[in-house]
Amino acid sequence: MSTTTDRDLTALFDPRSVAVLGASNDETKYGNWLSVQALRMRDHRSVHLVNRRGDRILGQPTLRSLSELDECVDLVVITVPAQGFEEAVDDALAAGATAIVGVTAGFAELGAAGKAVQDRVVQRVRAAGAVLLGPNCLGVSDSSTSLTLASNPLPAGRVALLSQSGNMALELSRFLEARGHGFSRFASLGNQADLNAADLIRSCVDHDATDLIAVYCEDFGDGRAFVDAAAEAARAGTPVLLLTVGSSEASIRGAKSHTGSLTSDSAVIDAACRAAGVYRVSSPRQLADVTATLLSYGPTAVRRVGVVADGGGHAGVASDVLEAAGLSVPQFDTETSDALRTLLPPSAGVSNPVDLAGAGEQDITSFVSVLDTILRNPDIDSVLLTGYFGGYGSYGENLARAEIDTARAMAATARAHHKPVVVHTMHPDSAAARALADDGVPVFQAVEDAAGALGVIAGTTAPQCCADVRDTPVEPVTGDGYWESRELFRRAGVEFPDAELVRDGAEALAAADTMGYPVVLKAMGLLHKSDSGGVALGLRTPQQLTEAFRTMDDALAAPSYCVERMADLSDGIELIVGVQTDPRFGPVAMVGLGGVYTEVLADVAFALAPVDAATARGLIESLRATALFAGFRGRPAVDVDAAAAAIAAVTAVAAAHPEIAELEINPLFVTPKHALGLDARIVLTSSNTL
Repeated sequence: MSTTTDRDLTALFDPRSVAVLGASNDETKYGNWLSVQALRMRDHRSVHLVNRRGDRILGQPTLRSLSELDECVDLVVITVPAQGFEEAVDDALAAGATAIVGVTAGFAELGAAGKAVQDRVVQRVRAAGAVLLGPNCLGVSDSSTSLTLASNPLPAGRVALLSQSGNMALELSRFLEARGHGFSRFASLGNQADLNAADLIRSCVDHDATDLIAVYCEDFGDGRAFVDAAAEAARAGTPVLLLTVGSSEASIRGAKSHTGSLTSDSAVIDAACRAAGVYRVSSPRQLADVTATLLSYGPTAVRRVGVVADGGGHAGVASDVLEAAGLSVPQFDTETSDALRTLLPPSAGVSNPVDLAGAGEQDITSFVSVLDTILRNPDIDSVLLTGYFGGYGSYGENLARAEIDTARAMAATARAHHKPVVVHTMHPDSAAARALADDGVPVFQAVEDAAGALGVIAGTTAPQCCADVRDTPVEPVTGDGYWESRELFRRAGVEFPDAELVRDGAEALAAADTMGYPVVLKAMGLLHKSDSGGVALGLRTPQQLTEAFRTMDDALAAPSYCVERMADLSDGIELIVGVQTDPRFGPVAMVGLGGVYTEVLADVAFALAPVDAATARGLIESLRATALFAGFRGRPAVDVDAAAAAIAAVTAVAAAHPEIAELEINPLFVTPKHALGLDARIVLTSSNTL
């Protein structure tokens, strides 16, 4: 795992003095927008506007150069054109700046020449002991220190937003503000040439004003550093939410053209989020929804949901969308149903979902008693209220006042039980809905949004403990054939059938006589041996072995062959276990249903490697075919623990050998007694083929 160290970002978020280099009166330029925001904080720190012509900017006097300053400046924002950026950075460092915000674009996102300039700048910044945010970013702000250096004013709140897209940050700010939330900090990541998402996450963990960290990121840079930082935040009680791209080919193309980023496959990002305990969301609106829910209730279990509706239609639809989001709507026990029956009309549904059947019109306070009864059930983690609540007040002033009081009582009930309650209402702008939201109960205009927020929370687990990687040097792998591969895995603890490497028919017969028939003959040096006739199974006699060897050698002329004891293929299940190196997140383990059906069924699960046996078992149990492992139609259960141990050993090999770009055992044959590797391959970083 990455071991990046914390960097001092005091000058970035709480500078004593600030300079805007490239200040302008032109309202179409960042130099103008940033100057407007900078002047808002003159009561809290000294602010200097720098314009090379010395023009008055926004009615204020300016400096022609930072060299005119008679004091050191902590933070410099650079908005000059790209051709002047290097010189501007040098001027900032000469003026004593220990933090630089590069708003200027035109670097790595444009190609190699721009990246070369960007790299030179970063070297100078780091050599001076300073930090650089950006370039190609929107700015920075911190409501706890009254720092306003973003292009647009942002609402204050408890959320630290780290965003690689400026417009995405602005859209999210609108969603959050509509829910009564805002930002403790904002940092536009830009190209992440120096400071990256991991650095900024770490800076927010101990920030007293930050209760939640939201990240929009297209390029994770050092993905393992991101995972480490996010896991650190999660363990400290600060949830991290991630919105990213990579689920479609089009989004990947757009990210590359936008910020010069390299995206990772969505399945890899999911694996990284599981390892770090990160809440992954799919849209800005969902990010705001989950944020509001977590700020109200914190990380908590929400898998089993009670549904309360004031109509059968809403009850049924809510149940369906909850289950589609990966949640369950379990039937209540007899005690809960009996208690609800005493509170509601005879026609009410009391088994989950609950249909109030007109109880709301008769007695609006029934919402509170029903909610309290359901939350008392230890088998229910959370409640979704859906339907008309919020609209009863339109029937008269007395009912309107009672509905608001009921909303406040429901919020108090949710707090008392320490279980999440979310509300979908047809009247989200009503006074009762506002009362719920003001008291910390998230209110949604669409039931699928409410269910989606709970689903994201339910699908996120605590940060995983990655298996240890040995620090002692290991002998590098130099060969990538089948024999080298199987022996590497065998030494790591994966069981394989007895085998011997041979060069001719006589050696093959001698090997078979030693280990006993039946045997398998494999030609070495082929990637897909079975597809090219390089594997002969079930050879039971010397004659069959001799004939198979002659046929194979005539057709393939392989440099060598492997004679292997034929495994008993009854009562077993084939798995594929592999590790590939992602350019951002490093080695990523894959486990799936194996053999010849791997590509057809695509029943696979992923995790950052290495994994321990417990995590490996979780990967197996997450497969759609997991029921096969417990035995079916008279077939015995297989040894899942042996399979998990083999998976852990394979991933440890990958972690210990960075010279291996890809490795695989397919199939790993899992029986009631053991897990047996039947084929193996590795690809070295310098190899194109086996």
